[in-house]
Amino acid sequence: MNFKNSIIAFGTIVMFLSCATNPFTGNKTLAFVSNDQLFPSAFAQYNQFLTENKVVKDTPDAEMIKRVGQRIAVAAERWLNANGHQGYLDDYKWEYNLVNDKTVNAWCMPGGKIVFYTGILPIAQNETGVAAIMGHEVAHALANHGQQRMSAAYIQQGIAVGGNLLLKDDKNLGIYNQAFGIASNVGGMLPFSRSHETQSDEIGLRLMAIAGYNPDEAAELWKRMKANSGGQAPPEFLSTHPSNDTRIANLTKWAPEAKAEARKFGITSFRE
Repeated sequence: MNFKNSIIAFGTIVMFLSCATNPFTGNKTLAFVSNDQLFPSAFAQYNQFLTENKVVKDTPDAEMIKRVGQRIAVAAERWLNANGHQGYLDDYKWEYNLVNDKTVNAWCMPGGKIVFYTGILPIAQNETGVAAIMGHEVAHALANHGQQRMSAAYIQQGIAVGGNLLLKDDKNLGIYNQAFGIASNVGGMLPFSRSHETQSDEIGLRLMAIAGYNPDEAAELWKRMKANSGGQAPPEFLSTHPSNDTRIANLTKWAPEAKAEARKFGITSFRE
């Protein structure tokens, strides 16, 4: 077996042995880094972030963020338990903080550490809008997207190193590195990221419905997000996220399915 084939064989074995199953999709996912390693690091980074930013405490908005987060987390646990995944959340340490910042964003770190910026609240407009955002962020944590992104980056780096080892002259090396960088991002990493965002939209919609929030609001939220962006967005194939129009169409299509899922848990009416 030559060197090139050895690299491919080794990589295939490593990928096969480093997969986990996503309970929400049933698909195998990359897991080169265990949550035992990832979660403590993420928790430390989150705590450091909180010390360096203005955390809003004891206000109606701050209490709403915590209340919605807790309801979504309970919905996740109910779904997991009902589908045979008891104990899945044992290592998660949910925390929800509102940070005084004009940025229109919210994010979640591996293991359940979530931040909302005050800048996104006017677009959320109401508690159900917050629930649509919260469901999406919680879904990122539940699907271990941080773990998968890190694993994919390792693969990208490994292939790049393998190519550099195989090529001899500097001219071909430069061409390879430039071409690989573009191709691996546009053809690999960006679609991978968009697939995570789409997964989180779908999972989050189910969770907000099980938590008692009307999933129809999610598409309305993204209409407001689109209006807020003023149409300024890169082409979808060059973006880490699906386009606003794609998300609106998907969320509109999935809302009846989310309501049907909620009915399995006795939820027949929703908070507006």
